[in-house]
Amino acid sequence: MTSAGGSHPLPSVRAWGYFACVWCVLFAALHVYWAVGGDVGLASSAGTDLATHRPSWFVLLGLWGVALLLVAGAAFSVGMTRWRLRGRLRRVVVILGWLGGVVLLARGLLLEVVLLTGAGGIASAVGPSQTHWSLILWNPWFVLGGLVVSLATCQLQRA
Repeated sequence: MTSAGGSHPLPSVRAWGYFACVWCVLFAALHVYWAVGGDVGLASSAGTDLATHRPSWFVLLGLWGVALLLVAGAAFSVGMTRWRLRGRLRRVVVILGWLGGVVLLARGLLLEVVLLTGAGGIASAVGPSQTHWSLILWNPWFVLGGLVVSLATCQLQRA
């Protein structure tokens, strides 16, 4: 399969699956770093109050829990490149892949729009620093993750 210009082949399902895996592993590593006490970027992601006080529910669910979910996402992404599925199981994997990609895209794009438009007063509620970093780093990061997971799923569905 080639791109619109016909000169460059599109990455295979294997490549997109590995890109999605790398995205998940990098984000999981960041959550583990935060969970063990690291603080670089945490206030701009979760907010100053959570970053400062680190309630146990936040560390357990929001940091360790998300890290585990991302590790599962990494394994799933690699699995999409290796599994030889047919029938109902294949459809389930494709649905889960699309669901993951759409959730990540929606999180990144919708929050970007809300922050840019000031809808609901969320930008003033989270503060200028968190808004700034959400707009230039965190939301685009989620969009990137959504794109690579969706492309891996699209390629799997076509394969």
